[in-house]
Amino acid sequence: MLSAYTGHAMHLITDRLLVGNINDAVQPPVQIGALLLVAEEYTVEAPPWLAYGLSPFKDFGEANPRRLAEAVLWVEQHIRENRVMVCCRAGMGRSVSVVMAYLCCVENMAYADVLKLVMTRRPGAMPLPNLEHTIEHVLTLRKAA
Repeated sequence: MLSAYTGHAMHLITDRLLVGNINDAVQPPVQIGALLLVAEEYTVEAPPWLAYGLSPFKDFGEANPRRLAEAVLWVEQHIRENRVMVCCRAGMGRSVSVVMAYLCCVENMAYADVLKLVMTRRPGAMPLPNLEHTIEHVLTLRKAA
């Protein structure tokens, strides 16, 4: 957890990539420059200074590979200039899964290494079912694009 973001439950995964819960999404700290909300059951009104994206996923369900590829692309497009926070309801499943997919697909990290990193940085993380297979599908989609 980041002590610099007092009052927020977000977790720093890399120096520019965080996962957070819906409360973090509703009141993002100014240190965050981009927010991707991945909870289908919520919407938020982002402050004008914040780049905001919505890529809804079902809680506890397998991720749609095309939607996951779109979420990875959104993070990729915003992370160069911003600290990016990916949020879902609890900041444990969908947000973690998108971050894991980004690290595998864009940063070329191995799934086992990403899983270990995320489980260390976000205790209680629960990636979506069959995520490793879905990420392999996303990699195929990205190569074909």
